[in-house]
Amino acid sequence: MEVHDEFIPEDEFATVLNRVPQACVEVVLERDGQALLAHRTKEPAKGEWFWPGSRLFKGERLEDAARRVAREELGVEVTVEERVGVYEHFWDASSIDGVDSRHTVNIVYRVRQTDPAESIELDEQHDDYRFVTGDEDGLHEYVERYLADVELGGD
Repeated sequence: MEVHDEFIPEDEFATVLNRVPQACVEVVLERDGQALLAHRTKEPAKGEWFWPGSRLFKGERLEDAARRVAREELGVEVTVEERVGVYEHFWDASSIDGVDSRHTVNIVYRVRQTDPAESIELDEQHDDYRFVTGDEDGLHEYVERYLADVELGGD
């Protein structure tokens, strides 16, 4: 099946988001026993340290989406290590006009950079990144949930 990654006009996208959950793929990029979090500049989760992620395109395979997310949002190529799990997020915010809340179904993959020396280059959705071990205070509850299911440092 052909991958459909075309732009969806905002009013059409708003209609969909107001009626059904959105399928998303997120990546937990691991390096040296730590996981990357990116600081979000857009809703939902604006101002939060969160996982890179994106909607799943029609016809796109899940692992291909994980590699695309890393390439587009972090500027790096990755190897998919494992599927961490499937989660659901409920947000009381959205970046789409006419949408007051979002419900996402998130398929999460643990990934590693194919070239660890390659620099992280963030997209416009993020303004900073950091690596965490999971012992830090103040992590978003959804971040904590993923970290509970990921065994960091399992090289």
